[in-house]
Amino acid sequence: MSRFHSYINSAVTILQQYKGEEPFAGYLKKYFSANKKYGSKDRKQIAHCCYCFFRAGHVLKELSKEEQVLSALFLCTQDADPVLTALKPEWEGRYILHPAEKLKLLNIQHTVRDFFPWPNGLSEGIEPDAFATSFLQQPDLFIRIRPGYYQVLKSMFQAKGVMYKEISETCFSFSSGTKLDDYLSTNKEAVIQDYNSQQVGELMSLVKSEDVFDVWDACAASGGKSIMAKDRLGKINLIVSDIRESILYNLKKRFAEAGISNFQTMVADLSANDPLPPGDQFDLVIADVPCSGSGTWGRTPEQLYFFNQNKVDVYSRLQQQIISTVLPHVKPGGYLLYITCSVFKKENEQQVEFIAGHSTMKLLQNECLKGYDKKADTMFAALFRKEL
Repeated sequence: MSRFHSYINSAVTILQQYKGEEPFAGYLKKYFSANKKYGSKDRKQIAHCCYCFFRAGHVLKELSKEEQVLSALFLCTQDADPVLTALKPEWEGRYILHPAEKLKLLNIQHTVRDFFPWPNGLSEGIEPDAFATSFLQQPDLFIRIRPGYYQVLKSMFQAKGVMYKEISETCFSFSSGTKLDDYLSTNKEAVIQDYNSQQVGELMSLVKSEDVFDVWDACAASGGKSIMAKDRLGKINLIVSDIRESILYNLKKRFAEAGISNFQTMVADLSANDPLPPGDQFDLVIADVPCSGSGTWGRTPEQLYFFNQNKVDVYSRLQQQIISTVLPHVKPGGYLLYITCSVFKKENEQQVEFIAGHSTMKLLQNECLKGYDKKADTMFAALFRKEL
C-alpha cells in the first residue's frame, strides 16, 4: 500500500514543480536522472499518473492534487489498475464506464466537452465531445511503409511476434510504447509517421506534372513530408528549409538513411524575409506551417493543460506571414500544399480564405483529417493550384 501512496506523492511533487516551459518527457528524464531512487517500474507508473493528470485538463481542479491524480487515473483507465485497486477499491469494476458516467460518479460538475475547453473555435466537422474525450487515451504508433518493403516488414513482424494492425499496404499501427528499433531500419524501410500525416499524401497524388518536379518543403522540420513526396512523386529536385539549423542537421541524417541525396538545404525565417531570388519557382511548395499543434496534444497532453488560447492568434499571424513569403514561388500551374496539425478554424479554414484572397490560387481540395476516432492525430490540409 505504501508503494502506491508513494507513486501518487511523487507524481504530485513533480506536477507542483513542472511549469510547462519545456516538453514534459524531457523534464521527467532530467527529474529521474537527478532522483535515482526510482526503478524502471516506478518511473513508468509515476509518469503515467502525471500524464493522466494532464489528459483530464482542468475539470478536476476543485479537488486536492492527490485526488486530481487519482481521479484522472480513473478517467483514463479502462482495465484493472494496481494503484486504483489498492487506493480506490470502491471504483473496482467501473473502469469501463463512459467518461461522462465517471464524471458523475466523481461528483464533478463538468461535461466531457470540458476536457477541451475551446469547442467554439474548432474546425468544421470536428465533433466536440468525441474529440474532447479522445484526450483520455494515448494515440497509437503508426509507420508508413516505403515502396518495396510491405511484404518484407509484414513477414518480419509476423515471424517476430510483433503485434500490429494492417491498415493498408503502406500503413501499420502499433500500440503506444511498442519498440520498433530492434526490428526496423527506420527511414529506409519505413517512416514513423502518424496516420493522418500519411493521409496528406493522398493530396500529393493529385499533383500533376509531365516531368521532374521542383519541390520546396518550406517548413521541413524532420523531413517526413519530403520523404513522402519522394515516394509519391518519384524523381524530384528538392529544396528544404527550416528556421532551425539543428533540425536541418537531423534532417540530413534522416535523408541519408532514406537514400535521398539530391536536395539542398537553407536556414530561413520565412516570417521575416524571403531567402529565394524572385524568379525561383516550384511545381510544388509544401507549407507544413508552425501551429498550435492542438491536433497532436493526445501525445503531449501537457500542452493541452498549459495552453493559452491567445496563442492561436499569434500562430495565425505567423502562418499568414509565411504564406505571403512562399506564394510568389509557386509556378503558374504549380501547387501549394498547406498543412497544419491544428484543430482550430483560425489556423485552418480561415487561412484557406486568406490564401484565396491574396493570390490567384484555386482551391482544389481541403480536408480536416480527423484522428480522434482512430487513435491518431487530427490534421488539416488544403491543396491549391496557381492559375496559368
